[in-house]
Amino acid sequence: MNIKLILKKAGIPIIIGAFLVIVLITAGALGISVQSLLSDSLRRVGMNGLLVLAMVPAIKSGTGPNFALPVGIVVGLFALVCCMEWDLMGVNLLLVSCLLAALFCGIVGWAYGKMLNAVKGAEMTIATYAGFSATALFGIVWLAAPFYNKKMGWMLGNGLRETIQMDAFDAAQLLSNFLGFEVAGIEIPTGMLLFFLLCCGLMSLFFKTKAGIAIYAGGINPRFAEAAGLNVNRTRVLANVISTILAGVGIIIYAQGYGYAQLYTNPLTMAFPAVAAVLIGGATASKANCVNVVIGVCLFQTLLTSATPVMNNLFAGTDLSEMMRMIIQNGVILYALTQVKGGSR
Repeated sequence: MNIKLILKKAGIPIIIGAFLVIVLITAGALGISVQSLLSDSLRRVGMNGLLVLAMVPAIKSGTGPNFALPVGIVVGLFALVCCMEWDLMGVNLLLVSCLLAALFCGIVGWAYGKMLNAVKGAEMTIATYAGFSATALFGIVWLAAPFYNKKMGWMLGNGLRETIQMDAFDAAQLLSNFLGFEVAGIEIPTGMLLFFLLCCGLMSLFFKTKAGIAIYAGGINPRFAEAAGLNVNRTRVLANVISTILAGVGIIIYAQGYGYAQLYTNPLTMAFPAVAAVLIGGATASKANCVNVVIGVCLFQTLLTSATPVMNNLFAGTDLSEMMRMIIQNGVILYALTQVKGGSR
């Protein structure tokens, strides 16, 4: 039986899951704390969950994985720093910034969806360029916009720092620590996980509504959907509005979990891991659901968290963390995209 047939029968989540079990066993044998690895993995799952969930509406609409995730991310960060400029603190900072991010991202997502309708057949390529362009544009905004709060700026000169401490606004780990507890030495970030699962549940319910079914129908067979009277262009725009909003809110959840808001080029590193995670979960470039998201983000983040210290331990004196991250995420993306049928999609 050849490897291609094995992959087709088992599926990539089972293969990655088996590899992950081997990595965790190896970590235990090397004396690395498995509890610490799992604690860090759960924290990363909560931090990255919404960014991966943002892939679902875009994929279902037929525009493919949202490689333009940095567009929503930089707009969400803009909403966050605006609230920081107003010196909002703690829960107020998170709530108001999430609402403001949803508003801003809704407008930007509408414009982005319109652009994708004008370039049908080349969505993933255009999306990647859009992500790079938005990040570069906001690099200028972070330097030139009139932000004056000293908690965000450089000690000398103008502009915002590359990383802004959430501690300065009493917002670091705020959602992470909500209802948190420990089981067998494993720390559970209950607040973040509950919020992530709630958003997944709402997303699943949405795709059972008339609007959600229309998005899916337009993505799976646009000609049939149009013949049935659906406005496919409108459903594509709606899907990308939702995806962009999830990215904007997701980066705020990520920032409070990480403890820092990261500006400038940092958003560019977030699209490919999100795409890789949903593909690891069993999605393709044309089909995805919330189950793929939950499985994928758990497998991907646990694998990254566990594999890097194991590799560094096996090859003492080296730091293979970045290399491992690139190999895992890009290898998964390449494999999944080779399975896409029909060249334009």
